[in-house]
Amino acid sequence: MTAHEIIIRPIVSERSYAEMEQNRYTFEVHKDANKYQIKDAIEEIFNVKVTRVNTLRVKPKTKRVRYVAGQTRSWKKAIVTVAEGQSIEIFGNQA
Repeated sequence: MTAHEIIIRPIVSERSYAEMEQNRYTFEVHKDANKYQIKDAIEEIFNVKVTRVNTLRVKPKTKRVRYVAGQTRSWKKAIVTVAEGQSIEIFGNQA
């Protein structure tokens, strides 16, 4: 897998924005990617030093549309800690 296949998209939420102040960034990643592959992909794409990678699987939630019950998709999340003094500009120069 290439780096751009491993890192799918950044996660935009209030919690992820709060963690950005502590140099922690949240991404949706490929389900089969391990922590070492995620670390290498982030370092290659954003040119930063990754100190820690935490991963978790997000379980699907049950949803209903009228009479039909279904589920949302399951996906994998990675919380990446970047070295002190470095940052990832996810959204360019907005802030």
